[in-house]
Amino acid sequence: MTIQRPDAVVLGLICLDIIPGFPAGSTAGENLFVPGKLIEVTDAVLSSGGATSNTGLALHRLGFDVRIVGKIGDDTFGRALLGIFQAEAEHLARDMIISPDEGTSYSIILNPPGRDRMIMHSVGPNATFASADVPDETLRGRLVHFGYPPLMKKIYENDGAELEHLFRRAKTNGATTSLDMARPDPDSPAGRLDWRAFFRRVLPTVDVFVPSIDELVFMIDRALFDQLERDANGGNPAAHLSMDEINAIADDILAYGPAMVGFKLGDEGFYLKVTDDRARLAAMGSLTPPDLDAWRGARLASPCRCVEVAGTIGSGDCTIAGFLGGLFRGTGPEEAVAMAVSPGAASVEVRDANSGVPPWDSLKERLAAGWRQNPCSLIPNDWEPGPHGVWRKK
Repeated sequence: MTIQRPDAVVLGLICLDIIPGFPAGSTAGENLFVPGKLIEVTDAVLSSGGATSNTGLALHRLGFDVRIVGKIGDDTFGRALLGIFQAEAEHLARDMIISPDEGTSYSIILNPPGRDRMIMHSVGPNATFASADVPDETLRGRLVHFGYPPLMKKIYENDGAELEHLFRRAKTNGATTSLDMARPDPDSPAGRLDWRAFFRRVLPTVDVFVPSIDELVFMIDRALFDQLERDANGGNPAAHLSMDEINAIADDILAYGPAMVGFKLGDEGFYLKVTDDRARLAAMGSLTPPDLDAWRGARLASPCRCVEVAGTIGSGDCTIAGFLGGLFRGTGPEEAVAMAVSPGAASVEVRDANSGVPPWDSLKERLAAGWRQNPCSLIPNDWEPGPHGVWRKK
């Protein structure tokens, strides 16, 4: 019997998110950790979290055939995660890796009104996830996407040897590969890692590299990152970069070998830079764009869409799902960038990571109806607006 090849296999960090609610007007964020203090909260949201869940479920909600692969324990939290996936679609839980001797990863996410969120995280079996955990049959998707290696010890150690091996296995099946990152604790082994050595080893096997710009700067230029943190003073570090600086970072990363880099810019939107090398684009595997010349050398940016924010957990992962959806649909680069910021915006209209993401056609209808954009301070005067509200250099 021939088994249908799924659109996407999404692997990497997975956890159970426990998100307490705070009453309107709560001042809990001012003195959250005070010994003996009782803090009133409302009903908690229990959600699957991590890149695997956030990007995988967003792609599923957009209408793509997805397999989700993460490593969990055989415990209450693990069963809760399986139940969450099965409630979406029975097959989403089918490829999960069960580690009976480890406790499932979880995060307690505190997001009081008017304060940036705080996360308490237990890494669990994510630390032992390895290429050998994933059968060859599982890596049969047209796309293989991996998320958050800096939070997964076995994946980031030895300069990413395990991840390189996994991606090379995926490429033998003709898959397009994509990679998302996360910012590690500066005092952890991952925070002290030589990430350029990791990129030299891993990025030649990656077609689409989609990190947040601040976490990437943390890895490749710690002095610049520290300056951005000081300038931002608790705000968005990306807002304190110029477009020329962002483009230089993109060129730096493209030199390691990916075909395209897409940077999440927080509330400033999304930036895309594509290689000038036509042969590299043509070697992207199953999701090679049908019009290579339209994509070759593209340099684009889109501001975020206007929404009323309920919570920002997972918005960057949903942005990635929207961009990858554009590759699945064979769109041009402008539409792919526009569709990146759209599920990212829709996701923040709810408290959890992705239940606000609607089907692909519903997002297109919202765009066609004139979905307004936020101002973006990063777009310089020598750029001009194009189709779908996406900007490019004149």
